[in-house]
Amino acid sequence: MGKTIAEKILSNKSGQDVKANDIVIADLDFVMGQDGTSPLAIKAFENMQAKRVFDPERIAMVIDHSSPSPLQGVSELHRQMRVFAQQQKINFYDIGDGVCHQLVPEQGHVVPGDLVIGADSHTCTYGAINALSTGVGSTDLAAGIISGKLWFKVPETFKFIINGKLGEGVFSKDLILYLIGDVTADGATYMAAEYTGEAINDLSVEARFTISNMAIEMGAKCGLMEADDKTIAWVREHSKKDFTPVSADTDAVYAKIKEYDVSSLEPQIAQPHTVDNVTGISKIGDVPIHQGVIGTCTNGRMEDLRIAARILKGRRINKDTRLIVAASSRQIMLQAMREGLMEIFMEAGAAIVTPGCGPCVGTHNGVPSDGENVISTANRNFKGRMGNNKAFIYLGSPATVAASVLTGQITDPRQFLV
Repeated sequence: MGKTIAEKILSNKSGQDVKANDIVIADLDFVMGQDGTSPLAIKAFENMQAKRVFDPERIAMVIDHSSPSPLQGVSELHRQMRVFAQQQKINFYDIGDGVCHQLVPEQGHVVPGDLVIGADSHTCTYGAINALSTGVGSTDLAAGIISGKLWFKVPETFKFIINGKLGEGVFSKDLILYLIGDVTADGATYMAAEYTGEAINDLSVEARFTISNMAIEMGAKCGLMEADDKTIAWVREHSKKDFTPVSADTDAVYAKIKEYDVSSLEPQIAQPHTVDNVTGISKIGDVPIHQGVIGTCTNGRMEDLRIAARILKGRRINKDTRLIVAASSRQIMLQAMREGLMEIFMEAGAAIVTPGCGPCVGTHNGVPSDGENVISTANRNFKGRMGNNKAFIYLGSPATVAASVLTGQITDPRQFLV
């Protein structure tokens, strides 16, 4: 009987012939924590009476969620991370370096076939480059840091076959919102989502990261793709590590299979207050927008910024609307500056914030006021997500956000891309 990508990677890393629903202890290739979870992991590390990490080169901690620190208490947590990183000589990314889920692949820490854990739910992002990566809690993170191993229940796999080609003005963010709206927020709970088909193959690696990033929003454990020539070229550009890509067998067994043709898909919007409350933009109606956000681990990469800048160039945002832009890493910020994108954003009336998570998690940087509508390229729109449970968050692509801040209401970006 053939195996899925998830079954193959967990077989390789556990040294066993495993299938869905087996329980295994597997070797980890990389372990990551961010500033919302690492301090608890450090405390657990100490409570377990550990002295050294299993391999400093295969561990990273990133300050990105509250970057720079907005509060004295947060500053103390950041200090704990810096001290631990110095003591253990692990990879460490400080304020302004960027979002963990951009940095880990960008800096070459993860390659195809790897098994990765991160104390952040969107660790599933790296599935776009053929790694089984998944989010864990801080205690599991500590166990992984100490031992280099962790237990896993081998997930069943939900296969998504995406046929057709996305039209002009429709992007990977629209595609993943559409899929989440279709299968719902718990439609793939604890499964490995495996994405394949013509529409996936057409996407850039950057756009594929957006798809895998949001696998968790349909309940999935990870969001996997096979490694094609685009993937291999991208990984070799960013990493010096050797790797062996993993493909699903033709006779692999899937728990669910759904097939789509997305040739006629229009831009999609996730409405408050759930990510699966999705509708096509033609049905959204007149929704005024008070703030737009372009960035986050979902859509803060070069391709995203270029798309937004294409719409905003030579235009000014609506006088009653704000725009916040956060590049996903220092490298992305520098490249955007070299290309003149940051100048375009500033001239359009945007506020540029530190590379990192920006307004997404709601600790600082753009907390909306009561009753305000926000349109964001982030991955979540739960009540209170951006720091105010009386605000309303809509999700869309960078193009949709850019178009919407120009008009002051949710707007189809295709009119600006003709």
